Amino acid sequence: MKYILPLFFFFITAPNNTMAQNNKQMNADLPYREIPAHPKKYSSTNIAARMIDGLGFRYYWATEGLRPEDLAYKPSGEARTSDETLDHILGLSQVILNAARQVANAPVEKGKMTFAEKRKKTLENIKAASDILKNSKKKDLKNMKIIFKRGGKTTEYPYWNMLNGPIADAIWHCGQVVSFRRASGNPFDSKASLLTGKLRE
Repeated sequence: MKYILPLFFFFITAPNNTMAQNNKQMNADLPYREIPAHPKKYSSTNIAARMIDGLGFRYYWATEGLRPEDLAYKPSGEARTSDETLDHILGLSQVILNAARQVANAPVEKGKMTFAEKRKKTLENIKAASDILKNSKKKDLKNMKIIFKRGGKTTEYPYWNMLNGPIADAIWHCGQVVSFRRASGNPFDSKASLLTGKLRE
C-alpha cells in the first residue's frame, strides 16, 4: 500500500507539470512580455512603432493566463465574449501588419484557431508590423496607406487613420478583455507596468 500512494500522486501531478512546462515554454517564445527598448531617434515611423509596441505589451498581459471561463465570459447577452473580442483584435493586428507591408486587406476565410494559436499569431503580427516600421529607411509615413479591397473596389486611407483607427481600436479592446477577466474572477497581473513596459519586482 505504501508504494501505491506515491505512484498515484505521480500520475496525478506529472501531466499537470508537463502542461505547465509546455505553457511556460510557449510563453517564452512570445514577444512583448516586456516592451522592447525604444529607438534612439524620434521619427514618424519610430513613434508609430512604439505605439504598436505599447499595444503588444498590453495584449500580452491582457491575455496572459486566460482560462476557458474567462474566454467564454461576456457581460450581457448582446455583448461579445472575450474570445470573440480576441478574434476582432487578431483581425485588427492583420490590418496593422498589412499597412506596414503595404499589402491590401481583402476578405479571407478564417480557420478555427485555439486560444494559444490566436494569441501567438496576434503577437507575431504586432511585432512584425513594429519591426517593419523601425527598420524603414524612409522614416516617413506619408506614403504608407491602409488599403482595402472588397468586391472589386479598392479604398485607401492615409496612415493617420491607422493611429486613430485599428491601433487605437485594438488598445481599446485589450482594455475590454482586462475588464472582462476581472469580472470573471481572474484579474490582470498588477505587476505589469504599462508606463515602463516591464514587470515590477
